Amino acid sequence: MSTVNFGILAHVDAGKTSLTERLLYSGGAIPEIGSVDQGTTQTDTLELERRRRITIKSAVASFALGDTSVNVIDTPGHPDFIAEVERVLSVLDGAVLVMSAVEGVQAQTRLLHRVLRRLRIPTLLFVNKIDRRGARPAFVLADIADSLTADTVLVGTVADAGGPDAAVVPHRYDDLAYTTGLAEVLAEHDDKLLPAFVDERLPADRPELRRQFADQVKRALVHPVYFGSAVTGAGIAELLSGIKDFLPASEDDVSGPPAGTVFKVERGARGEKIAYVRMRSGLLRVRDRLRYRGCVEGKVTAIEPFGGAATRRRDGVAAGEIAKLWGLPGIRVGDTIGTGPETARDEQQFPPPPLEAVVEPRVPEQAAALRSALDQLAEQDPLINLRADPRQGATLISLYGEVQKEVIHATLGAEYGIDVAFRETVAVHVERPAGTGSSLSVLGEPDNPFLATVGLRVERADVGADVEIGLEIELGALLPAFVRAVEEAVRSTLREGAHGWQVIDCRVTLTHSGYLARQSHSAGTFDKSMSSTAGDFRNLTPLVLATALSEAGGTVVCEPVHWFCLEAPEDALRVVSSALPTHGAVLETLTRKNSWCLLEGTIPVVRMQHLQRQLPSFTSGKGTFESVFHHYREVRGPLPRRERAGSNPFHRSEYLANLRRR
Repeated sequence: MSTVNFGILAHVDAGKTSLTERLLYSGGAIPEIGSVDQGTTQTDTLELERRRRITIKSAVASFALGDTSVNVIDTPGHPDFIAEVERVLSVLDGAVLVMSAVEGVQAQTRLLHRVLRRLRIPTLLFVNKIDRRGARPAFVLADIADSLTADTVLVGTVADAGGPDAAVVPHRYDDLAYTTGLAEVLAEHDDKLLPAFVDERLPADRPELRRQFADQVKRALVHPVYFGSAVTGAGIAELLSGIKDFLPASEDDVSGPPAGTVFKVERGARGEKIAYVRMRSGLLRVRDRLRYRGCVEGKVTAIEPFGGAATRRRDGVAAGEIAKLWGLPGIRVGDTIGTGPETARDEQQFPPPPLEAVVEPRVPEQAAALRSALDQLAEQDPLINLRADPRQGATLISLYGEVQKEVIHATLGAEYGIDVAFRETVAVHVERPAGTGSSLSVLGEPDNPFLATVGLRVERADVGADVEIGLEIELGALLPAFVRAVEEAVRSTLREGAHGWQVIDCRVTLTHSGYLARQSHSAGTFDKSMSSTAGDFRNLTPLVLATALSEAGGTVVCEPVHWFCLEAPEDALRVVSSALPTHGAVLETLTRKNSWCLLEGTIPVVRMQHLQRQLPSFTSGKGTFESVFHHYREVRGPLPRRERAGSNPFHRSEYLANLRRR
């Protein structure tokens, strides 16, 4: 039996979880459809999810589609939980991107589609809620073409949109108008196809056209567009056919060594770790010993694969499947297990959290328990990025938004019995190199106390490049362990730049190197004073890098800016539009619809919270505000600084003194 692993992604409230329920019901996995409002869905299992009626954690469910086993991963739609989507991307064979027939393409929809396209993940577009009053199929199609992509094929038309009788009429391959339009879209990626179609060299039942259509969807060149309703079931049969026909089955190597990617970690009833893994290669069995993170080893004590209409423990799991694993106590999200090929997408696809806040227990005696609880939460969500506040001895956590903060507060109270308080949320800035600079520290020179030569060049990289590390030294000129030490020190140093913020969009090149080979006394004992070690390179690199950044003109501090969508009654337009500039917002578009207005533009994250707090008073409680990360821009005015948590190589004497104390 083949396996398809696909994710359901969407802007919040587009109906992802309801669609998942409908697919599970239609696939025979559940006897009746659960309700988000009533808290009875299969994938929203957390009490907090049921109470707030939003998806917070990704969840896996399975059903059978003929001879295909389908694993569907329901992901959060709220932008505060985009990290959950980030982790799921590494294990998908395909995706269904959901949007509402009423609201159309929204901010999060655009962000998700860009990432899916960049990763070339085959994607079906599903327009939900055609039964809702205000459904606008033609508008949404135009919106998709304008905001997402023109490489789409509408596979059915909607009848009686906006009411309970809304239905979908699928297009047929014997319909000349449909097949002609399909051929035109496919011909954009295969210039031989349209002439053959026009000259009627393709058979009447169009099997070649069907094959080309499926092939281009699987290569993420073209996206079928489906309309339907998760509530009434309209269009669901067509979507299921699309999942089977267009999303590729996994092609992982069952005969290779066991290997997989961990995309989720949770705790069981007894506090034990449970790892969700997508197998990439081989066959993994209970009692097999596995390596992860290079050197950590654990023994698998239980396996529970997902697949078909039921999930139950088995003795093994094969390549292409998704399963829960027990027995790996040190496992973390993002780990690659086993010794097979590492095919996971390691690069970060979404921007890092733009906010941070200090969290502290209301009862001081619970400080140690809070740290332990936060460590466990960080296992499940590494992007909360725990960081000690050096001034106040408290803990800082990174956040995507206020809703995430409320969820963390509730989780700490409900699961760990710790009542916490958050201080004011502040924006997380970043630094970028101002230019290009170089520095060289040579072994044996008076100002170099380490047995190593390191030369580095720092320059600005493309926006979104994060940190790139390159080598200009000859291959073999430096021991691999020393090269790794330099790379690790570069990344560690750039987490806190000259102003205390992370340095991004930066390219660092190792231009010079040198070391003393291992020396021994006549008795054969190792002499550290005469031999270079990885520690020499690890300690020297931050000083060289800091000097290179200074030679580059220092760093430019940038603040996060979000794209916002603000909906307000028309009678509140004057007040809202006049308030936007006072919060640093730039209005880009204004759309009027009936008695409502949609305002879109950019706003600094640091000012966004103030606007959100004032919005209810501006709009008599009727306004809505949504935002998604857009870009970083250079700070105007005084540069914000953040206290460093570690040693400061930008102050040489202080850095060396700290090393001597350690």
